[in-house]
Amino acid sequence: MIMDGEFERTRTDDPTTGSTFVPDMWSDWLLGRRHGNDPAYAMVMNGMVERIRDRVLDGASLQPGMVLVDVGAGDGLITFGAFERIGPRLRAILTDVSIPLLGTAEKRSFELGIRHHCAFLRTGAEQMDGVEDASADIVVTRAVLAYVADRQVAARQFHRVLKPGGRISIAEPINQQHAINLAALTASLEKKNAEPGNRHVRLLQRCLSAQLPSTLAEIEQNSLTNFSEKDLIVWFQKTGFIDIHLELHIDLRNAPAMPWATYIDTAPNPCAPTLREIFESRFSESERNEFEQAMRPHVESGQRAERNMIAYLTAVKPFR
Repeated sequence: MIMDGEFERTRTDDPTTGSTFVPDMWSDWLLGRRHGNDPAYAMVMNGMVERIRDRVLDGASLQPGMVLVDVGAGDGLITFGAFERIGPRLRAILTDVSIPLLGTAEKRSFELGIRHHCAFLRTGAEQMDGVEDASADIVVTRAVLAYVADRQVAARQFHRVLKPGGRISIAEPINQQHAINLAALTASLEKKNAEPGNRHVRLLQRCLSAQLPSTLAEIEQNSLTNFSEKDLIVWFQKTGFIDIHLELHIDLRNAPAMPWATYIDTAPNPCAPTLREIFESRFSESERNEFEQAMRPHVESGQRAERNMIAYLTAVKPFR
């Protein structure tokens, strides 16, 4: 089993004593801004991501005695779900670029009594520093490649650390179509700039364009939006994986009802501002009031439509 590497060298305190690390953008979002710092909505959000975790673990084909590498492990959601399924007959290497999140995950591993089954490494998907060649049976990720600059390099790293016959099981949000739709709306509104139009639509476009690329040029430059599910297949096929299987899940549904304050304090991803931050920097008071009047009834009644696209991919490293 590998040692804990850089994370061990940068730890500032005993993780069993409580919070010991200064938050960064990743921990600030995952532990707070993702759910508007609302404990009630956090429970709703946890239920959503646990369903994604379960699909990733279904694709992992876990067996007792396996070594699992959790890339971009965050707070350890996938790893601890794997231990729930297999019990202590599992070894896990949790990697992340965020020291605070590694500290959060390690603290949880102590609470679950599985710390000695886990190693924690501060490293990115494109480096995988400290993870030995052909040392893992399964590599898992959830919403990680969307933040990686060179996904082909990351795919090669996954291939490198896997044993022959090892598997990957990943889940990635597909944001490209959202952004393309927003770009089309932006272009349409620009053409109609001289017309009064629907002010609510214009205000919504201004909010969305602060959180997501809103032109084709921006889409190509942004790692969250410059790939599709087809690109996932290409990256892993080029790397040498076989038995590639991808399922694209598209969910159209009403978003859960939530308080208005929670809604405007929620950020859709670590790189995006909240609506409250957008209002304060880009909206006049009258525009904020107008937007709230139009949207608040839908948000608090659970009548706000949302569309999510997630690609689930599994693949195998060949024996030769």
